[in-house]
Amino acid sequence: MTRERIVRIVAGSFILLSLSLGLEASPIFQSPNWLWFTAFVGANLFQSGFTQFCPLEIFLKKLGIKQ
Repeated sequence: MTRERIVRIVAGSFILLSLSLGLEASPIFQSPNWLWFTAFVGANLFQSGFTQFCPLEIFLKKLGIKQ
């Protein structure tokens, strides 16, 4: 599996989990403050599309995951 696919999987998982924890209609609702984490992940995805800078991708590169 490539770094790009891992980044997409992790980002998607974080967004789904934080939405589940932040929306009152969810059975695992904790606090609406979890929606800030959703926004943070989305903003990181947005900026990495322009700058090619992604902290998770740097970490995966150091672990030896192929491009």
